Amino acid sequence: MVAKIKSGKSLIGAINYNENKVKAGKAILLAAQLYSKDVELLSFNDKLFRLTDLANRNQRTKTNSVHLSLNFDLSEDMNAQTLVDISDSYMDKIGFGNQPYLVYQHTDAGHPHVHIVTTNIDAEGGRISLHNIGRLKSEPARKQVEKEFGLIEAESKSIVNKQIERDHISPLVYGEFDVKRAITNIVNAVVQQYKFSSLPEFNAILRLYNIEADPGNRESVMFKKGGLRYWALDVSGKKLGVPIKASAVYGKPTQYLLNDRYKLGEYLRKPFKESLKNTISQALAKSLNKNQFLIELKQQEVVGVLRHNADGRVYGVTYIDFRNKSVFNGSDLGKSFSAAAIMSALQTNAEFATARHGKIIEPENTLTVHKDFSRYTNSNSLLDDLLMPTYQNGNENLFERKKKKKKRKLNL
Repeated sequence: MVAKIKSGKSLIGAINYNENKVKAGKAILLAAQLYSKDVELLSFNDKLFRLTDLANRNQRTKTNSVHLSLNFDLSEDMNAQTLVDISDSYMDKIGFGNQPYLVYQHTDAGHPHVHIVTTNIDAEGGRISLHNIGRLKSEPARKQVEKEFGLIEAESKSIVNKQIERDHISPLVYGEFDVKRAITNIVNAVVQQYKFSSLPEFNAILRLYNIEADPGNRESVMFKKGGLRYWALDVSGKKLGVPIKASAVYGKPTQYLLNDRYKLGEYLRKPFKESLKNTISQALAKSLNKNQFLIELKQQEVVGVLRHNADGRVYGVTYIDFRNKSVFNGSDLGKSFSAAAIMSALQTNAEFATARHGKIIEPENTLTVHKDFSRYTNSNSLLDDLLMPTYQNGNENLFERKKKKKKRKLNL
């Protein structure tokens, strides 16, 4: 479970956010703790007045709105009552058990999650401190709730997802935000942070963020003119909705413009080539099959993206080095690091181990890199989805970043 707490100065803004989701059929009000009426009988004014009545008892405290989200793993299928029980337990543990609050279940993302709206002003007009509440109260409460309800622990997130959090890039969640804005910001971030030398290498990273850059077939006008379109992907890599033309994305990241970036990336990644080769060699020496190999790489913050043909045979491999933000096609590192050489070496390792020890026990935790990466990404993307958008404003050039003054957005 991932918990996020957002404080603010507008209770009506927080309630409006959730009520608009309800009107759009994307949320359900599950519970109204310490309200005098049943959930189905509450009007908008009822929901708002209960909280503003408390907030008005302390005129000195301007930050009196608390908006939380509890986010769960994709594999966790929970009914409404369980979500309410989890919310009650968490709120009690962080010191809000005696406060009125509204619990909304949102259904517009790929993972189960709830939003909770309350105030930090109690019945006597006292202020419940929010200082360091995340570290001092929320984290211990989260861990206790995970054990109490048998939830998947936030710490179990893969090494790749931890890297994403450090890079402040959230994978695209189709339908949660404007697709064009999401693609713009993710593409900008990837171009600015990673060193790659070709479209396949560029796509190897983008697919981890649920995006694919498509140049079209070789006979198409778009391909001949160096155009590009960006698709949103689901967690299994399937294309969704309508693609966005590169010319419609801010910065116009078409093939022609990216060609310069490919040349720069090829030069900038050179210092990291040997260290990556050593990491791959060490992982290969410990592995008996491709799943073990991928797991060993991920322990060193390297993702191996295997490409399969229609028959399931591995014909290519791309290595994404998150330590140095460098991407290499296997053959670019040398013949011994190509897909064919890797698969041959793994087969030799397995045969040698069989000859020495007999039957080989396959590892239980087999994985597909894209699915493993995407398992928790939706939760991460929702960490900032409370009262303001997660993504940037999209007005940053691909190759030049201008400093801008931040403007505060009023919560009305």
